[in-house]
Amino acid sequence: MTIQATFLKDVEACERYGVARSTWWRWLAEGVIPAPVKIGPRATRWRLADLERWEQARAGEVAP
Repeated sequence: MTIQATFLKDVEACERYGVARSTWWRWLAEGVIPAPVKIGPRATRWRLADLERWEQARAGEVAP
């Protein structure tokens, strides 16, 4: 049995969370979102499973 991970581009992640790309990359710099995976010299992706865990961890938090 082969398990295949799903990866999202920054644009796809931004669409999922309703934020601008600049916000997404700022969140990364601030350590707000999970670290991406480098899949090539110019290709960065986020594991969907990592983002879903991040969502669950933040589910109970209240925005400032």
